Parts: sequence; C-alpha cells; structure tokens
Amino acid sequence: QVKELVLDNCRSDDGKIVGLSSDFENLEFLSMININLLSVSNLPKLNKLRKLELSDNRISGGLEVLAERTPNLTHLNLSGNKIKDINTLEPLKKLPNLRSLDLFNCEVTMLINYRESVFTLLPQLTYLDGFDADDEEAPDSDPEADGDGLEDEYENGEDDLDEEVIDDEEDEDDDLEGEEEEDGVDDEEEDEEEDGEEDEEDEADDDLPRGEKRKRNLEDEGEEDPEDEEDDEDD
Repeated sequence: QVKELVLDNCRSDDGKIVGLSSDFENLEFLSMININLLSVSNLPKLNKLRKLELSDNRISGGLEVLAERTPNLTHLNLSGNKIKDINTLEPLKKLPNLRSLDLFNCEVTMLINYRESVFTLLPQLTYLDGFDADDEEAPDSDPEADGDGLEDEYENGEDDLDEEVIDDEEDEDDDLEGEEEEDGVDDEEEDEEEDGEEDEEDEADDDLPRGEKRKRNLEDEGEEDPEDEEDDEDD
C-alpha cells in the first residue's frame, strides 16, 4: 500500500535499480536522487506513478522505458543528468499526461532555441524547468496555506488602529484649540468691560464741579479735605 518512496543518496547496483519491484504497484511518488544511476531499464511497471525524481544521476538515454513502465507520469525531473540532445527526449512524447519536465543543469539546455524546441517536441508540456512557454513561473504553494492571508489581515488591522488613534489625537487637538480660542475671547471681553467701567467713571468725574471732583479723589485716597480741617479748627 506504499504510495511514496524516497531512495535519495542510496547506492545503486552497477548504475541500475535493485530491489524495486512490481509489488510497489500503488506508488504515486518515487524519488531516486543522487544514486549514481546510469539507466532506468530495471524500473518495474508502476501504472499509478505520477511523479518521478531522477535528478543528479548519470542518465544519458533509454527514456522509452518510462513510457512503457510509467504511462501516467505527470512530473519528471531529470536535472543534473547527461542528456545532451533534443532527440533523446523524443520517447517522452508517449507520455500523454506529462505536464512538467525539469532538465536543469543538463547539457541539452545549452542548445540554441532549447525551450522552443522542447515545447514543440512535447506539446503536452505545461512547464519546462519550472516555467511555462510564456516564462511564467510554476506556482510552488497555496499562499493561504502559508499564512500570508492572515499576515495581511493583521497588518491591515494595525493600519486601521493607527488611523483611528491619529484621528482621535487630531480631534483632541481641535477641541483644545477651540477652548483656547474661547478663553481668549472671554478674556478680551472681560478686559473691554473693565476698561469700559473705568472710562464711565472717568467721564462721570469730568461732569462734576472741580471742587467736588477734588473732594471725591481725596476721599478715594483716604485723605481729608483741607477746608474741612480749617472748619474743625475754628470750632
């Protein structure tokens, strides 16, 4: 019932696969990276296999075996192998479900018009070396699964809070300025009223006879009128 099998960095037997049999008929993912593999000729029949990782080996051909033994393959990674010619890839035409092919670090990638040639040879392909025919990168993962959406919401929430705090501070400043202006107006009005009262008193004093005015001033200052003192002496 094994669906995934990873044999990376294991040692192959004279460059061939050993121990892998048709008993693994339910395999969907098989990884044999860097096992010094020269050929896939010993690969058993794996009808359910979808993804095959063969990078960093020494495979230079014999890919027709893949079409025979893994007919439903969708992803094939041959990066870091000894594939030099476009024609070596021709057997992959018989893999109708193949969507992704990786040949990174293979000599074939140095050929002129390499990408155009491979997409023409294998029209069923969607991605070559991680990019489609329009140089759009293949998606690696679901952004929501990585928690990016939560971070955005959290950042947006912080921004909203900051804006509210700023608005509150501005409102407080406006209120304080309004109170200061009102206080200023009230103080000015009080000063004007006091000045007005003093002016009225001065005007009233101006209307009095000179003697009465002098007498009132003396009374305000707490002094007695000399005339009153003379009257007292006569008595």
